[in-house]
Amino acid sequence: MLLDTASLYFRAYFGVPDSVKAPDGTPVNAVRGLLDFIDRLVKDHRPDELVACMDADWRPKWRVELIPSYKAHRVAEEHEAGPDEEEVPDTLAPQVPVIEAVLDALGIARVGVAGYEADDVIGTFTARAKSPVDIVTGDRDLYQLVDDARGVRVLYPLKGVGTLQLTDEAWLREKYGVDGRGYADLALLRGDPSDGLPGVPGIGEKTAAKLLAEFGDLAGIMAAVDDPGAKLTPTQRKRLDEARPYVSVAPTVVRVADDVPLPEVDTTLPRAPRDPATLEGLAERWGLGGSLQRLLTTLAT
Repeated sequence: MLLDTASLYFRAYFGVPDSVKAPDGTPVNAVRGLLDFIDRLVKDHRPDELVACMDADWRPKWRVELIPSYKAHRVAEEHEAGPDEEEVPDTLAPQVPVIEAVLDALGIARVGVAGYEADDVIGTFTARAKSPVDIVTGDRDLYQLVDDARGVRVLYPLKGVGTLQLTDEAWLREKYGVDGRGYADLALLRGDPSDGLPGVPGIGEKTAAKLLAEFGDLAGIMAAVDDPGAKLTPTQRKRLDEARPYVSVAPTVVRVADDVPLPEVDTTLPRAPRDPATLEGLAERWGLGGSLQRLLTTLAT
């Protein structure tokens, strides 16, 4: 089981009231909410391995160089030397180091790699997996990894993590008319305002799905632009032709990496905390109470 950790703690932050606080009054709603999420996921799905995948760089420069608008609207402050600073609610940002410390003390593998997003870490773990993979994320970008033959599915939270949409190829075909590999091409053509991806003007989701059904993949669609006999409307042909500069670089931006240099890490689901003393101190300092105790009980059993 691979967790898109930031996606989940953002959901926890907005789903758990900020009246959930540490003894000193600091909000810990994201911390406790994420612990509750992990507890429910482990209870319901019993993974053998669990990795909390992290954004070491939420907006990698190699993506921005290709499409400068990539996530540009979410930048709080640009940095030449390191990752840009993302706009994060004032009471969430201080909770992230607490989340990281608690995961480390529990012994839950936590992996982020410089220059890459959590999506890329997830993509690489998925590519290397020798057994079925469940990806837990509120980000539809990762639908591109769904692969029935390899047992890769996305668990997409609809309400907390108690109600999850189990996304497999049948679900993708019914909803979007594509499989996992096709979803990346669909997203590229349609665009995604939340990530600053412009898409091809005039090519919405339904048109993109029809084009992919007709021509197979992005390469097939662009080959059809050059084929006078291909079934494209004059407007579609013109718009796709004009979008060639975007289409030539967008696949590198949209597709998650599968070759990230992952560190050696024990991904086994822990039965007991790695560092009980540190965990006890964190529990007391931040008032983690029942959320942590429930997860510890679930891990032990």
